[in-house]
Amino acid sequence: MINIGILTAGGDSPGLNAAIRGVGKAAIGEYEMHVVGFENGFRGLVHNRHRTLDSQALSGILTLGGTILGTSRDKPHKMQIGERQLDMTPAIIETYNDHHLDALVCLGGGGTQKNALRLAQHGLNIVTLPKTIDNDVAKTDVTFGFDTALGIATEAMDRLHSTAHSHHRIIVCEIMGHKVGWLALGAGIAGGADVILLPEIPYDVEKVAEAIRSRVRSGKRFSIVAIAEGAMSKDVAPKVWAARAAKDAATNKEEKAAARAELAALERGLKGNTLRLSQQLEEMTGLESRITILGHVQRGGTPSAADRVLATRIGTTCAQYINEGRFGVMVGVAGNSTQPVPLTEVAGHTKYVPVDHDWIKSARLVRTCLGD
Repeated sequence: MINIGILTAGGDSPGLNAAIRGVGKAAIGEYEMHVVGFENGFRGLVHNRHRTLDSQALSGILTLGGTILGTSRDKPHKMQIGERQLDMTPAIIETYNDHHLDALVCLGGGGTQKNALRLAQHGLNIVTLPKTIDNDVAKTDVTFGFDTALGIATEAMDRLHSTAHSHHRIIVCEIMGHKVGWLALGAGIAGGADVILLPEIPYDVEKVAEAIRSRVRSGKRFSIVAIAEGAMSKDVAPKVWAARAAKDAATNKEEKAAARAELAALERGLKGNTLRLSQQLEEMTGLESRITILGHVQRGGTPSAADRVLATRIGTTCAQYINEGRFGVMVGVAGNSTQPVPLTEVAGHTKYVPVDHDWIKSARLVRTCLGD
């Protein structure tokens, strides 16, 4: 019998349970595999915290948000154990062997893909599934969790319109997206935002203010600004991008530590950026400005129908790959199909919003201000 392990790592995301169910039910019912779930991400492998995922355990979880296995952001090679940060890869390999696993399935975003690749390089048979509300995993058209979060953010934008209109206000709505703007862009377009600010397009606050003043001159005395949490002004963005590039290019521990420290200092300066922008726009336009930060509400709740279908599709494909002996890959989405993508092509890469993407073009054509 083939034995497989499964874990969820990184931030929680709608559709995780649907994906667990997809992998498990196909593995058990179609391929007669034994499935064991490890709790709280990679830490569960270290401490051998596990449970058998049989048909009964997988029943009734399709519509549940979160993850029945729990999750964490622990890295196998840098895990906090007591007062020390240790490489726990040997312990993970030991647990893998103790359970006689033939494969380990890792559900997660960009960080999980990197951690999974490291384990694959140590000889473990790995298959990953791409999840994140940010939709920033490379080499896949879409990640599960994105559609649900997009719907939540869009509904929030719809609700904000009525209060903005009633009080003649600017409403600045912060949407998740630290490095990429897929979620803010999609929700901004679907929710009819007047301004959309993304990490990929540095903004000029004067141009944003002028777009709002132009609306006032045309008789529209309210505006909705959708801003990704990682959006930056044109003065700050080049410095942050240079620091990120320096960190990635560092060749030794000393250089990497220095680059990380510089980047951390710059990113600390970005905290409160949405509030600062709101205050600037109030001063520059004469309109009252209020902020709404959606935060983790975008991660929660029942997954959408689209995410349930997507998670089930890639989950069942994962079981198929394991049965065929395809390892060291992520189950990527390409149109209406799935494809195995080598982890070496995924780990360490980010899917940014191209500045010439069709969504960007459409936003500009309906006269949405992108801050540039």
